[in-house]
Amino acid sequence: MSTLPPAFYRRPDPVQIARELLGKHVYSCLDGQLTGGRIVETEAYSHEGDDSMQLHLKRRGTHGRALHESGGRAYLYQVYNRHTLFNISTNAAEKPDTVLIRAVEPLVGLDVMAARRGGLAPDSPKLTAGPGLFTQAFGITPALSGTDLQGPVLWLTDEGDTIADADIVASPRVGLAYAGETAATLPWRFRIKDSKWTSPVK
Repeated sequence: MSTLPPAFYRRPDPVQIARELLGKHVYSCLDGQLTGGRIVETEAYSHEGDDSMQLHLKRRGTHGRALHESGGRAYLYQVYNRHTLFNISTNAAEKPDTVLIRAVEPLVGLDVMAARRGGLAPDSPKLTAGPGLFTQAFGITPALSGTDLQGPVLWLTDEGDTIADADIVASPRVGLAYAGETAATLPWRFRIKDSKWTSPVK
């Protein structure tokens, strides 16, 4: 097991990074409670040719700062004043791209996750099968935006689980009608085929 190095995130193609993150593992350690799981769904976002990124690039302050640093930091924000989304900054500081982790297969700290999710059964797909569900289960909040993914709080690892192209489903990203037809139809959402832990198809 090895922590993904900064060079993994600082490559210029967020689509490739989003595909390669499938099968990698993500961990949080908050208040001494370790949680972890295998990434089964991602979405890529680019600063070029992707109008859905424009709103994010206008963000300032603590939450948006991670977008304007070299790749390998958590970019966290809330939607609907409720759900935290865990994005990873990629590329160079002057070329801000991101990858959203949409869902994970829970593997470590199942009891902790279940308690954070209101007492759900550890084998319930509702535990982590969606971007807001996953972050709640892992205890991730916008207060952690900007966290270096090389540290002891949030990190990702390669545990040798490579996903074959034939087992990856590519489709348009979720909820981007506001960004125009081009952004809404880019096939930059990636899922592991037949995983019960991916978020519902829309």
